[in-house]
Amino acid sequence: MPVGNAFKAKRLDTPLDKMTRAKGGRRSTTRTKRKRGRYIKARPVGPGRAEDIAFDATLREAAVHQTRRQREGVAFVIERQDLQKKVRVRRAANLILFVVDASWSMAASERMEATKGAVMSLLVDAYQRRDQVGMIVFQRERARVVLPPTNSVELAEKALKDIPVGGKTPLSSGLFLAYNVITAARRRDPETRPIMVLLTDGAGNVSMTGLPAQEEAMRMADLFKHGRIRTITINMEHEAFDRGLAKKLAQALGGPIYNLPDLRADSLVRTVETELVWAK
Repeated sequence: MPVGNAFKAKRLDTPLDKMTRAKGGRRSTTRTKRKRGRYIKARPVGPGRAEDIAFDATLREAAVHQTRRQREGVAFVIERQDLQKKVRVRRAANLILFVVDASWSMAASERMEATKGAVMSLLVDAYQRRDQVGMIVFQRERARVVLPPTNSVELAEKALKDIPVGGKTPLSSGLFLAYNVITAARRRDPETRPIMVLLTDGAGNVSMTGLPAQEEAMRMADLFKHGRIRTITINMEHEAFDRGLAKKLAQALGGPIYNLPDLRADSLVRTVETELVWAK
């Protein structure tokens, strides 16, 4: 299927965008336990090893107790309970992972074209912001990664050209593969902020383990909720035939669901943007 028309997407400002720039650079800030990053405040060291000490905050904390402390030849007394450590933040990359039902159950051809157009549009913004976009499709017997997480527009254009559609719906395989991709990204950089955008009607009919396909998909969805991985579900079922499967899946995932009966690249991008801006 061809790639849908791409266009310049609006800047994706997430709730973590406490400090944004008017030009390229990582969009989000996150607290870090590393000894690098911008020092924003201090907090008590508490039990355990005292490291990355905030000397300014420590001196202020100790200063108010000096009149009550025995000095014994020293001008200023600092005790263990005075120690303050630095709280740091650093720029963090976002990962937007599209997981797309490419089976015939979601009238795949036009929607796949629109989805690929949306991926390309978001990727332009992601490249400027040092974010990454990836894409998984599931159809026939299993899911596969057609676009590993990347910020390369050229790589995406090549990878998205040849994606087959049709066949059965291995929904649980798609969810499991997405979970593994996100887990691997977090392992490489624990401060990565992932979000999965799932496009499906929720009607899985292929099992990996022998469990009923729908039950297996719900168990896979629990991995995202327990792993605190943000998700957006795009319900691809036509309203007249909607059995509520996508809604149940979204509830199991712990994220919002949107209905887009007339799916186009621009409508999909606007939906993802809205969730990234307002979700807390």
